[in-house]
Amino acid sequence: MSEAVKGRLWVRLIKHHRVERDALIACEHDGAEEALRELLPRLDISQPMWLPRHRQDWDEYSLTRFRPEHFVESVDFDYMEVSFLFAEDEKKKSRPRHFLEDV
Repeated sequence: MSEAVKGRLWVRLIKHHRVERDALIACEHDGAEEALRELLPRLDISQPMWLPRHRQDWDEYSLTRFRPEHFVESVDFDYMEVSFLFAEDEKKKSRPRHFLEDV
């Protein structure tokens, strides 16, 4: 995504398959790391390490997950899920379907 796509970053802390806490912050799709740096201190959580896998998931799905091993400090949740909520007028375009996918 090269253009500035506005929306919101949604962070969910998951423990035992339940959302323990969540938070939203306005941001642009390409500004997810900066928005996360602003949001996580409010939740009293350290910053995770953005690995190439996280960047790839973010670019492809607008969603990524951080496990406890991605944090320097210990955390009290099973994983942190970060997703991008597109503004209603800027929905992400779906990829063209191949006819064999419907078979």
